[in-house]
Amino acid sequence: MDELQRLQQWYRRQCNGDWEHSFGVTIDTLDNPGWQVSIDLIETELEHRPFASIRRGHSEDDADWIICKLEKSQFVASGGAGNLTELLSIFLSWAEAQK
Repeated sequence: MDELQRLQQWYRRQCNGDWEHSFGVTIDTLDNPGWQVSIDLIETELEHRPFASIRRGHSEDDADWIICKLEKSQFVASGGAGNLTELLSIFLSWAEAQK
């Protein structure tokens, strides 16, 4: 199963008739170029789960870099233009890990 399918399943499990009206998942582009992913954790099983921030520096062409962290009850990740799948994979590996 690919990252998009896994993310869809995670999102579906959060939807309870209320959560999806206030919270969700945002995937956007950056102008450097790159990706920004924000995933709300409020009222999910991940809200209080620790996450070790990840930072990998820029490559020579600025296409391969990532920053992942928890910030204000969100999983927030940024990365180079070729790193969207990796950002989703990092979130999903953490979200699907046993407590």
